[in-house]
Amino acid sequence: MSFSSVWRAVQRFFAGGRTLNDLGEWLDMPLTRIKDVPLTYYEFKIPKRSGGQRRILAPNDKLKRLQRRIHRRLLRRLKSHSCATGFEDGQSIVDNAVPHLEAAVIVKLDIVDFFPSIQFFDVQGMFRRRGWGRSAASLLAEICTHEDVLPQGAPTSPKLSNLVNKGLDQALDNIADCFCANYTRYADDVTFSFARDDDPDQVRDLLYNVRGVIGRFGYEVHHRRKLSVRRQHQRQEVTGLVVNGERPRLPRETRRWLRAVRHRVATRGYGTLTAEQLAGWESLERMIEQSGTSRPIPE
Repeated sequence: MSFSSVWRAVQRFFAGGRTLNDLGEWLDMPLTRIKDVPLTYYEFKIPKRSGGQRRILAPNDKLKRLQRRIHRRLLRRLKSHSCATGFEDGQSIVDNAVPHLEAAVIVKLDIVDFFPSIQFFDVQGMFRRRGWGRSAASLLAEICTHEDVLPQGAPTSPKLSNLVNKGLDQALDNIADCFCANYTRYADDVTFSFARDDDPDQVRDLLYNVRGVIGRFGYEVHHRRKLSVRRQHQRQEVTGLVVNGERPRLPRETRRWLRAVRHRVATRGYGTLTAEQLAGWESLERMIEQSGTSRPIPE
């Protein structure tokens, strides 16, 4: 073993993990260049489907490139909880919906201000748990947060939101097991489903426990406006897909709208969607068609 290897091992020991020099090597960038990247954002708002405006913070071009490099080299291969289906390679809204197919009862909740509730120390702690020393973890957290919270709009934020909340997902999955239910989370959308509807208190008791756990992890759920409890005789939707049958499907009105768009394109040569947008919808339809049936529901 060379002297430089021994010296780096000593540095890691006293740093409590991988060092700033290690970070430069992992990112294949000089440390001075990493530190010189301006940590600035520009803000804009987009409408929410449920009404109101969503605040988006977009990093400047240099910071965006650095964050993409961090995502590609440091975050992408790290394991999130299996119940976190949003922002994961190979996962989609279809994967989030499939575990809830043909459920007797579906309960959906929404976490308030999900991304802004994830703070600098949450991100720093995640990097520390993944083997980075205090200085390196602090620098990574500075690069990936803005005003001490996780900015919605940064390339690193979606994956970080899952990694930071691995403990939350495990706790909610444990509750689901106790109630013989299924659990998934897609960003701030939390879904539970029951195979049976023979206990009048199960939904109330589940919600009591879920709210307590979510509160202990520093979050809050919308109480009435975004709480949804749907039974088999009602249309059950999970992340925009209907799950009453053996396979997920787009809502009927969406399917009709797509047929109308295709008809306009075929007869007039143009429609309300661009070619790229229509291709995206058709890709989603193929994904839905290829999806399997639900995973086994607990007895």
